[in-house]
Amino acid sequence: MEKPHRRLEVWQWSMDLTMMVYELTKAFPAEEKFGLISQMRRAAVSIASNIAEGAARHSATDYARFLTMAIGSLSELDTQLELARRLGYCSDDRFRELDEKQASINRMLIA
Repeated sequence: MEKPHRRLEVWQWSMDLTMMVYELTKAFPAEEKFGLISQMRRAAVSIASNIAEGAARHSATDYARFLTMAIGSLSELDTQLELARRLGYCSDDRFRELDEKQASINRMLIA
């Protein structure tokens, strides 16, 4: 079975971002397990998942629609990362690293 999403750089970068989010949230307080941790992980997974689903479609319109949903999930994650930074769960340096990765993915999705 062909998996067209696997050769897309934007999907690969999104998977890297997801791994970064999982690593970051491992250190969050236990009380965030069903709150911010769950939301951030779900948003990160949604980015790569929507790219993959769009790539599997045979219509440019469908593909564009799924990329739009990926952009929405990326924006959701951006808000959650900002909250994590403000709550002290994410250092400024780590936030900048994640923010740069998000900006790169956003550019790829828009292009």
